[in-house]
Order: sequence, then C-alpha cells, then structure tokens
Amino acid sequence: MDALDYVLLSLYFITVLGVGLAARRSIKNSADFFLSGRSLPAWVTGLAFISANLGALEILGMAANGAKYGMMTVHYYWIGAVPAMVFLGIVMMPFYYGSKVRSVPEYMRRRFNRPAHLLNALSFALAQVLIAGVNLYALALIMQALLGWPLWTAIVVGAAIVLAYITLGGLSSAIYNEVLQFFVIIAGLLPVAIIGLVKLGGIDGLFDAVRETKLGEAGLHTWADTGGSDNPLGASWFGIVFGLGFVLSFGYWTTNFAEVQRGLSARNMSAARRTPIIAAYPKLVIPFVTVIPGLVALVTVKGLGADQGDLQYNNAIPLLMREFLPNGVLGIAVTGLLASFMAGMAANVSGFNTVFTYDIWQEYVKRDKPDGYYLRIGRWITVVGVVIGIGTAFIASGYSNIMDYIQALFSLFNAPLFATFIIGMFWRRMTAWAGFWGLLTGTLAAFIVYAGYKWWGWFTFGSDLDESFWGAGIAFVTVAVVAVAVTLFTTRKTDDELSGLVYGIGSHDLTAGALAGDRAWYRSPVLLGAGALVLAIAFYLPFL
Repeated sequence: MDALDYVLLSLYFITVLGVGLAARRSIKNSADFFLSGRSLPAWVTGLAFISANLGALEILGMAANGAKYGMMTVHYYWIGAVPAMVFLGIVMMPFYYGSKVRSVPEYMRRRFNRPAHLLNALSFALAQVLIAGVNLYALALIMQALLGWPLWTAIVVGAAIVLAYITLGGLSSAIYNEVLQFFVIIAGLLPVAIIGLVKLGGIDGLFDAVRETKLGEAGLHTWADTGGSDNPLGASWFGIVFGLGFVLSFGYWTTNFAEVQRGLSARNMSAARRTPIIAAYPKLVIPFVTVIPGLVALVTVKGLGADQGDLQYNNAIPLLMREFLPNGVLGIAVTGLLASFMAGMAANVSGFNTVFTYDIWQEYVKRDKPDGYYLRIGRWITVVGVVIGIGTAFIASGYSNIMDYIQALFSLFNAPLFATFIIGMFWRRMTAWAGFWGLLTGTLAAFIVYAGYKWWGWFTFGSDLDESFWGAGIAFVTVAVVAVAVTLFTTRKTDDELSGLVYGIGSHDLTAGALAGDRAWYRSPVLLGAGALVLAIAFYLPFL
C-alpha cells in the first residue's frame, strides 16, 4: 500500500468514529444504548443484519472454503442461511418482538426457568468473545499479508477503533456503521472477483481451470455424489440437509442474539419481521465475492492450502488482493476487509454487552439499580469483552481454516440452544426443567463429538465440516430425547404463564405500530420470504 491507500483507510476510520460520536447524542437510557430505542426502519436493520454476519470470518472463511471445497460452499448460503432467515422473520420474530424481550436468554427465562436462562446467557457470552477473537485474528491476517503489520499491532489498533465507536454510540453506532460497512465491503471485494474472472477468461475459463486442480470436476457441483461422502465436502446429503440446512442454520440465524438484536431494534412489528428477510436477498449473491475469489485463488496461487505460513487457505483473499489490485483500488479493498472485521466484531461485542448487562449482571448480581447504573456497566463490559477477544484471537490462530473453527463453535453453542428453543416454542407440554437439562446435555453431546473427533480419536468424519454437521445433529437429537424424558416426570407451566411465548397460546398483533406504507403488498413478509426461497432454489440449478 502507498500514501493514497493509507489516506482512504484513514478516511474510513475517521468516518466510523464520527458515526459513533453522532450516535452518542441519541443515548439517554440503557434501551437506547442496547436496543437503539426500538426506532430504526427495516431497510437499516436489514442491511445491518446481513453486515453483522458479513464479518471478516465470513469473507476469509468462505473464500477459504471456496478454495478447499469448491462450489459445495454455496450450501452455507442457499440452504444454510436463506430458509432460516425467512423462518426467523415470518414465524419467530413475532415471539421475540411481541413479547418485548430484550434478548434471547430473556426469552429462555420466561419460557423455561432461571437455570436455563443463566446457562444460555453464560454460553452465549462465551461464544461471542470466542467469535470476536476469530474476527481479530482475521484482521491480523489481512494486516500481515497486505501491510506487513505485526500481529499485535493489527489486533490492538482494530480492537481500539471498534471499542471506541461502540462505547460511544452503543447499538445505534454499530448498526449505522454496519450499513456503511456493507457497501464498503462490497466495493472492496468486487474488484477481486471481477479482475480474477477477467484474467482467467470469464466464468467458463475459471471452471476449466478448476477442473485441472485437485478438486477436479467435483469442485463445480453442489449435490453430486452426496449419496455418500465421496465429494469435496466429505458430507452426505443428510448431513447437509439436516446438520447444516436445519440444525446449524436455524440454530445460528434464529437464536443468535448478535443477529436477532438487529430485528429487536426495528421501529415496529412489520419492520422487525422484514429485517432478516430483507437481509436474505443480498445473502443470495454474496458467494460471488467470497466463493468465486476462493476458486480464483485455488487456480492462481501456487501451493495454496499449506497448514502454516502465507499459503494457508485463510489467506486466499489477501493473496489475491496483493497480486491483482493496483494502488488506490488496493486501499478500497483493504478498507472493505477492515469494514468486514469491524462489522462482525461489533455484532459480537454489542450482543455480549447486552446479554452480560441485562441477563447476568442485572438479573443475578445487582438488581433494582437506577437505569444509568446499567448504562455505565454496559460501557465498561464492552471494554472487558474487547480485551477478552484479543486473548481469544490466539485460539483462532491454531486453525488453518477459520471457518472450520467457527462451524465447530456453532455446533457446540447454537445447535443445542436451537433445539431447546424450537421444541419449547412449538410444544407447550415441555417443562421448565426439560429446557434446562435438554440444553445442558445437548451442549455436552456436541462437545463429546467434537473432542472425540479432534482430540481422542473416537470418531471419524469426512472432514472438519462434516463433523460439525453431525455434531449439530447429534446435539439436536440429544436435546429432543432428554426434553421428552424429563417432561414425563416434571410439571409444565400453565397456559397463562406461557401466553405469547408458545405457538398456539396467546397471540401477537402483527400490525402493531404499523405505518401506512407497511400495509403495501410488496412489503408483506410472507411474499418477500417466498421470493427469497424461490431464488435460492433457482440459484442451485446451474450447479447441481
């Protein structure tokens, strides 16, 4: 990078800090800091929803998967994201938004009991600082590859900027910066994909080149040879559909508070329901700037796929940028990657500080304090979360493919939570203690599968990702079995206690707070969701 690139990067840093300062003026209480006062329009929360997911681990990790597994990586988008996002908007957001909960763990407390609530709050907080560490490590990879910055310098500088604007402006600062970051990320990554395709003779030239790599023809298909595990992903159709498409996907998108929080900040029920569905449309086409560059890196970077050093799969995007982009354009691309890191880490940190403050500190440590006290706690715990994230970055550094690591985390934390959540939402008979023991045993089952595969040699899977699919599925089944068993011997809550928390008991006004424009047919969550699902199926057709 030269002086022009650094000027562009500096302008971006100044802008995000300016957004934080501007957002600070609107914070008058803890609800403003943690939930933006529930005042934001759907297009803002929708773009923030997708940007919060489009972190550096998504960019680097999915490009790494593109190089390692080929076109089968698109399963993470078209079956592993879009259906769950639509389900969240149409079915589950009315329960979240209508019940006025401030977090996913708070819903668990009201549906089940305090032990289930505390277990969920603690596991979520741990997961967020671990994932924040992944984002920090991803940033360090970028800075090392493109700027030559030492690991510590990159981590501390990036963490300090995220810490500054979230501490200043809370969730509003994070969300408005995420909207800006969405466009910066796309602007930064598009040149990599386009220049790579031009150099290889277009999409046909790229696919011809992939056929000559170790992936071969199999790297260009999505469902071929999934009757068994003889495919680049090493996974069967059952693992893909049940493990990824249902348990991991729904577990992440419907119960991950770092994402749900964006919907809870919407100004009314209609906007909250449309938030994840609006985000589903850009999610459909994100593979063009992640998976395609991964394939380009596979055929242009000799020796890519080493376990250590610059040629790890994680470095696919930075290596392409260094090779293809001229100065000026390189500055925009690096800024886009930094934006992706900040968007992802800001989502982790804002979710962490909300759950810690409301669900741990206020509920179990200091109750009935003035609202200003919890606002101060939220700001201080933001600092603590970032500092812990710096430490967990070095855990992520032990993985040559950070997406393998992140999927393992999802199978450990999200899958058992989703199973507990979805069974409890649709089965009114499920008791409070069934929720607690189901969540605990499901988490332990996922951990045993992971440890038995990675450390103890008990299990064999086609790949690390295949293990995460099966681990998630086993966690789900464990939760279901334990929930049924415990329910048979314990007493359920009354219908009055479950009103508005369980499907079929009570109801939520889907038109609450609706504005005149919200009633237009083209803003119908059901219609928008159906359109996203049809497009997801259509996008698969050329790559079967």
